[in-house]
Amino acid sequence: MEMYDVIILGSGPAGLTAALYAARANKKTIVLGGDRLGGQTAGIAKLENYPGFLGSGMELSEFMKKQAEMFGAQIVFVSAKTISGDAESGFNILGDDEKRYVGKTVIIATGASPRKLEIDGARELMGRGVSYCATCDGFFYHDKDVIVLGGGNSALNDALYLADIAKNVKIVYRKGDFTRAEAVLRNRVAERENIECLFNTDLARIRSTDDDRLVVTTTDGADIIVDGVFVAIGHEANTDYLSEDVARDNMGRLAPCHMPTGIFVAGDVHADIKMQIATAVGTGCTAAMDAIAYLNSKN
Repeated sequence: MEMYDVIILGSGPAGLTAALYAARANKKTIVLGGDRLGGQTAGIAKLENYPGFLGSGMELSEFMKKQAEMFGAQIVFVSAKTISGDAESGFNILGDDEKRYVGKTVIIATGASPRKLEIDGARELMGRGVSYCATCDGFFYHDKDVIVLGGGNSALNDALYLADIAKNVKIVYRKGDFTRAEAVLRNRVAERENIECLFNTDLARIRSTDDDRLVVTTTDGADIIVDGVFVAIGHEANTDYLSEDVARDNMGRLAPCHMPTGIFVAGDVHADIKMQIATAVGTGCTAAMDAIAYLNSKN
C-alpha cells in the first residue's frame, strides 16, 4: 500500500497551507479534502479581512489549491471515516470512498460546521426554507422576507449579504446587542434601511404554510411570517470520525498537546484560537513545519 509522508484532512485554508509547506519540503503529501474545496471559506462572497486579497472565498481556495499542487501535493475530495494505527506502524485512514490511505504523519484540518438549530420544525424544513449558508441559498430569496438568527460576525455578514437580495431582513438575537460582532459590521447593519434587529428574542418553532412561506414563532409567543430563515448561531468542530477517547473541548475542537505523536492540528478544529482565515493559515503553516521536523528527525 502506498505510504505518504503527510496526510492532510481538510481542504480549507489550514489544510491547503499545510499542503503547500509539506509538498514544498519534498514530502509526499495528499489532502483528503472532504466533499468540497475550501470548507467554510468557499461560501464567503467577498473577503475583507484577509490581508492582500479582496476576492471571494472560492477564488482564494482555488488559488491555494493550485499553489499546493504546483509543488506536488495531491488533492482528492474524500472524507475520513476512521483513523487507526500510530506513528510507528503508520496511520491508517479509511476514506468514504472505501479506500485506505496510510501515512507517517497526519494533519487534522477538518474545520467546523454551522451549529444546527434544535427547535420544532428546523430539521424538517432544512433546505425548504431553513438554510445555513446565505451565499449558497440567498439567490432564491430575491425580493422576499427573511430572518437571520444570530448575533456574531457571521450573522451580520449574512444579513448584509441578504439585504442586497431580499426585500426585508430581520436579525433575531437572544441578547440585547451585537457586542460579539465587529464595529464595522454593526455600523453597516445600522445603516441599512431594510434590516431590522429584534434583540432579546429567540425562536421556538418553525412551520410551513400552504403557500410555502414560514411561520416563525418566537419564545415570547409572537408569530413572524417570512420566506426563509438563515441560521448563524456558531459552529461545531468536524471531529466525529475520531474515536471517543480523543480529548475535545465543548465545541468538539482538539488541543494539539493532547494528540498522539505524529498527529498535528490546524485551523478551526484547533482549540483556543480565533476562527479566522488568517489564524487557519498560521496554524496550517505551524502544523506542516512540525510534521516536517518530526519526519526529518526520524531519518
